[in-house]
Amino acid sequence: MPRLTIETERWLLKEPFRITGYTFTEAELIVVALDEDGHTGRGEAAGVYYRQETPESMIRQIEAVRGVIETGVTRQKLRELMPAGGARNALDCALWDLESKKAGRPAFRIAGLDDLKPLATTYTIGADTPEEMTHRAKAFSDVPRLKLKLTGEGDEVRVRAIRAARPDAWIGVDANQAYTRATLEKVMPALVEARVALIEQPVKRGHERELYKFDSPIPLAADESVQGFSDIARVHGHFEVVNIKLDKCGGLTEALEMAAEIRRLGMRPMVGCMEGTSLSVAPALIVGQLCSIVDLDGPIFLKEDREPKAIYENGTVYCSGGWGSPALTRTGAAA
Repeated sequence: MPRLTIETERWLLKEPFRITGYTFTEAELIVVALDEDGHTGRGEAAGVYYRQETPESMIRQIEAVRGVIETGVTRQKLRELMPAGGARNALDCALWDLESKKAGRPAFRIAGLDDLKPLATTYTIGADTPEEMTHRAKAFSDVPRLKLKLTGEGDEVRVRAIRAARPDAWIGVDANQAYTRATLEKVMPALVEARVALIEQPVKRGHERELYKFDSPIPLAADESVQGFSDIARVHGHFEVVNIKLDKCGGLTEALEMAAEIRRLGMRPMVGCMEGTSLSVAPALIVGQLCSIVDLDGPIFLKEDREPKAIYENGTVYCSGGWGSPALTRTGAAA
C-alpha cells in the first residue's frame, strides 16, 4: 500500500507578476509523494488562487482522505473521492508518476500517446506600463508567441506598443475577467489593429451570456469560465477555445478527458498553468500534445527551479526525465 507524504514549498519569483486584481511575488505549492514498493510518485499543485485555495486548505483536503489513499486508490476513484482543485491534482499526478515508475513505462504512453514532442509555448508578460511591457517583449526576442495580461484600463496603448516592438510575434491577450461586453467592444478595434490572435477570459465567470451572439473578429478563450469537465457544455457557443489547467480540473486524468470533449464539441483545447516548478509542467505537457495553444511558461518566472528542469529553447518547452519517466529510481539515480 502507498505511503503518503505532503510538503509545503515556497518559490520566489524573479519579480512581481501582475494580473487583474492580483500581484504575485512567490509560488506557494504543495508536493505530494506516494511511496510504494521502492518507487515514488510525486505531484505538485499551486491551487486556484481565485477560489481561495492555499497550501493549508489543500493539505486539509488531502488529510481528510489519507486513510483511503493509503489503502490504495485508482485515479478514477480519486475523482469520485475529491472535488476538482489543487489537492486532487497533486494526488492524481502522483498516481500517474507512481504508475509510470512501477510499470516501467513513460506516463505519455500510459496516456495513449506515441510520442512526447517539444511544444511551442506562449511567454506571458504581466500587466504593467506600456514601456515596461515593451521592454519585456523585446527581452523575449527569440520567442515567437507572447501572451499579454490586460487590466481593462489603458489596454489599447499596451497592445499597440507591444505590436510595434514585436511585429513578428503571435500575440494573445488575457483579460482575467476584466471586461464587460461593452468595454470589450470598445477595445476590440485596437486589438484587431494589433493583430491579436486570441482573447482569453474577457468577462467574469458566470457572465458568459454577455457574449451571446457576439460576433468577435478574434477567437475568444474560456479560462475561469471552465473549471472542469462539467463546465464545457455550458460555454459551448460562447467561446472557440477552452483553457485546461490541471490545478482547476483536478489532475491529468480529467484534463485528458476534457481535451477530447472540447474537440468533440468543435472547440479548440488549450493548456495553461498556474505558477509552479517544472514538476507541474511535466504532466501538463502530456495534455499539451492534444492542444492547439500551449501556455506552460510558469517556471521561467522563478528565481530558481527544481531539477530536472523543463527545457525552454526558442519558445518551445520540453521535459526529459523526472516526473512520468521510468528511467529514474526512488532515489533519483539512473536505473
